[in-house]
Amino acid sequence: MKVALGTDEHVPLVDEVRRRLIELGHEVVVVADGEAWPDAGRLVGEAVASGAVKRGVVCCWTGTGVSIAANKVAGVRAALCTDAETARGARRWNDANVLALGLRLTSPEVAGEMVAAFLATEADVDEAPTLRRLTP
Repeated sequence: MKVALGTDEHVPLVDEVRRRLIELGHEVVVVADGEAWPDAGRLVGEAVASGAVKRGVVCCWTGTGVSIAANKVAGVRAALCTDAETARGARRWNDANVLALGLRLTSPEVAGEMVAAFLATEADVDEAPTLRRLTP
């Protein structure tokens, strides 16, 4: 799967996320590396919304700013997650297409678990009527 990766700050955790994506067999497209958080979120969101990539992962210090910025792009459903179960649920119940994570408190192990869960989980078709109401 083609995955956009964007961050406002390049720290070792970003390298670990990229490594884990590649290890899982995904093609990583780095669309933002050190840009301001609003730009990082927007660039990942635009890559997903345009269909250039299927999913996105976006990072900033807390994860909040990039998730807000990504969600301003029509068609993007970014979820700020803190663990694998939340990431899995964001895909399953909300059909999230962008995973946002915070650089400050996320360990490499938890980031790897979140990325794996997020990308391996499909949306629950029983949630589809609810999801359609969210689509512009």
